[in-house]
Amino acid sequence: MSEFLEILTHGRRFKAAVKDLSLEELRDLAAKLDKILTERESMAEEEQQAIAARNAKIEEIRQQMEAVGLSIDDLGGVAVKAVSKKRAPRPAKYQIEVNGEVIQWTGQGRMPTVFKNEVNKGRSMDDFLI
Repeated sequence: MSEFLEILTHGRRFKAAVKDLSLEELRDLAAKLDKILTERESMAEEEQQAIAARNAKIEEIRQQMEAVGLSIDDLGGVAVKAVSKKRAPRPAKYQIEVNGEVIQWTGQGRMPTVFKNEVNKGRSMDDFLI
């Protein structure tokens, strides 16, 4: 927990931290905290309503399935989400040898310094194609 939150949630530390504030500043602070509290409460209420609506929809679907004579087991693998495949890394498109070290670049993202230096010297990127 951050130091700010520790002070805010500890009664004596909070009182010591705000002792130099005027009454008007304390009222402003209380109003801001009340606004945040109201927003949080409304967000929590909206979330509860969304959950209730979802559960009602699920129950409605269950009743429809019972009316037709289906069970969840009858669905089989239909309810299983497909696993997304991770794409293979891009193959290198450019290659340069510097001091016996081979440096490759896909052509994506920021150009490596060794390629940039060679291009600034007048060479073309076509010179480095693999």
